[in-house]
Amino acid sequence: MGQDKRFMRVGGESVFDRTLSLLRGTFVENIVVLAEPIEMLDVQACPVVYDVVPNAGSLGGLYTGLTAVSRPKIFAVACDMPFLDPEAILAMLSHRESADVVVARLSGRLQPMHTVYSKRCLPFLQAMAERKELKIQKLFEQQALRVTVLGEDDLRAFGPGFRSFQNVNTPDDLALAESPPAVQP
Repeated sequence: MGQDKRFMRVGGESVFDRTLSLLRGTFVENIVVLAEPIEMLDVQACPVVYDVVPNAGSLGGLYTGLTAVSRPKIFAVACDMPFLDPEAILAMLSHRESADVVVARLSGRLQPMHTVYSKRCLPFLQAMAERKELKIQKLFEQQALRVTVLGEDDLRAFGPGFRSFQNVNTPDDLALAESPPAVQP
């Protein structure tokens, strides 16, 4: 993108601020996980922790977040998702008692950074980081974990185009984020 995605603006507000504000309105405990300190990032009074596994990308951030929280399960989200839907998140959380991971599959792709994870994932994430196997989706293949995959039919009620799962990775994604949502049939 040529810039820090956290500071990109959608609807007049930074993507990071939009995301964190919604999460703070949804959850009692929120932790911001960063690879390194970022000046001028408003963490809205949330505790900040830094990656305990350097250079491990999202997998390292997920591992760090799971080690830092007091609760047995978390909802992990990327910082570049401006349209999180609290109802979609709560629907995913409704499966948390029966699963170690609750992940969505949209258009055939798993969505690892809009997912519920239990602390039971920690040893698997640590082993993956040690092997430099950084693709979080590999975690979902662990037979020892109870993984619930929600499909498009399970999530269709939560907004047109599954916007809760939309992230901003390219200039086209940013333009799409600024456009009105498509109407679903």
